Amino acid sequence: MSKKLKTFDDEIAAYIRSNEQNGELRQAPSWGKPLANDDGFDATPEDLRMGYKMLKSAGYVPPEVEMMNRLSAMRVQLSILNPCCSEAEELRQEIRDLQLKVTLQLESLRA
Repeated sequence: MSKKLKTFDDEIAAYIRSNEQNGELRQAPSWGKPLANDDGFDATPEDLRMGYKMLKSAGYVPPEVEMMNRLSAMRVQLSILNPCCSEAEELRQEIRDLQLKVTLQLESLRA
C-alpha cells in the first residue's frame, strides 16, 4: 500500500481548515469582509498587467509612475524657489512639458 504524497495546495488547504476549526481565522480584522485590492490591478489595462506585475516584483516602477514621481519632486522644488526668478519660470515650463507627456502616455495606455 503506497502513501499518497500531499501537494503544496493540499498542505495549504489543511492549514486553513485547521485554523478555521480552532477559530483563529475569525480573529482576523478582515474576517467576513472582502479583501482590499488597492494596488491598481483592476485599473491597469489587461494586456499590461503581467508586465507591470513583473516590474513591481523586480522593484521597478512603470515609466508613467517614474514621470509622476519626477513631477512631484519638481513641484516641491518649485515651491521653494522665488516665484519671480527665471529659474522658477524654467521649472514651471519643464513641469508643464512633463505633465503633457504623462497625460499623453496615460491616454495612450487607455486606448
